[in-house]
Amino acid sequence: MVRRFLEYSLRYHRPIKAMWLEEGKMVSGNITVTVIEVNTFSFIGSRKKTPREMPIADVLSAAYARGDDGDTLKNTQRMKEETDD
Repeated sequence: MVRRFLEYSLRYHRPIKAMWLEEGKMVSGNITVTVIEVNTFSFIGSRKKTPREMPIADVLSAAYARGDDGDTLKNTQRMKEETDD
C-alpha cells in the first residue's frame, strides 16, 4: 500500500503524509515524490526543500495529506490546466 501512495504522489505531483524511520527514530511529514526506483525513491519534504533519497522499506505508513481527498479525476484536470497555461 505504501508503494501505491508513493506512485500517487509521483504521478499527480501531490504531497502525501508519510511516517518513516530515520536513524532509529520515527519521523513523519509531508513529502512529494520525485523519482521511484526498484528499492528507493527520491522526494522533497515540506520543510526541507532539498531532494533526498530513502529506501522504500524505511517507510512505515503513507496516507493522503491533509485536504487531499485522492480524487484522481480532479488531479488529472488540475494537471491539464497547469500544462495548458
